[in-house]
Amino acid sequence: MKVSVYNIKGEDTGRKVELPAEIFGIEPHQHSVWLDVKRYLAAQRQGTHKSKERSEMSGSTRKLHKQKGTGGSRKGDINNPLYRGGGRVFGPRPRNYDIDVNAKVKRLARRSALSAKAAEGSIFVVEDFSFEAPKTSAFINILRSLNVDGKKPLTVLPAYDQILYKSCRNIDRAAIAPASDLSTYQILNAGALVIAESAIVKIKENCE
Repeated sequence: MKVSVYNIKGEDTGRKVELPAEIFGIEPHQHSVWLDVKRYLAAQRQGTHKSKERSEMSGSTRKLHKQKGTGGSRKGDINNPLYRGGGRVFGPRPRNYDIDVNAKVKRLARRSALSAKAAEGSIFVVEDFSFEAPKTSAFINILRSLNVDGKKPLTVLPAYDQILYKSCRNIDRAAIAPASDLSTYQILNAGALVIAESAIVKIKENCE
């Protein structure tokens, strides 16, 4: 499929670029997308939650009173989970939430997400651009000229650019990413994809 190429002023340059049909024109595979998004979100969890159990509490291990003959219930030490300040029963422990997903499935999920965005008409291709110094207002002007500033835009670059990253990081609901690091979750989470023209080749490499 062919899409128009815009400049940073939001003007149609009159040129068109071909988006590979095997990346941007397939029938989305919903289950692969679900698996890859689940993997991404699970990887964001630290897994450092921890509560002290009975054996880890600070306190005497002396038996509070004899087992029989008191007329009361049986009690162990002061760290009994039934007491205020006692240990917790089956509390959370540190764990790893990572989920393994095959590389082929992840690539299929990225292609499916990109195809869904292309079908929505949410992909905008712009000429390559760069700044000499970080300038948030200049980046906002580019998004406004493309009429995507209120659509949670994700700008995809051919490579990491620190100056452009600093220009974008303070813009509410906007994000920026190099094509090599593009994930299924980022694509779906964005309302519009602003793709630098030379990043299309990198996206193809990342999805093959």
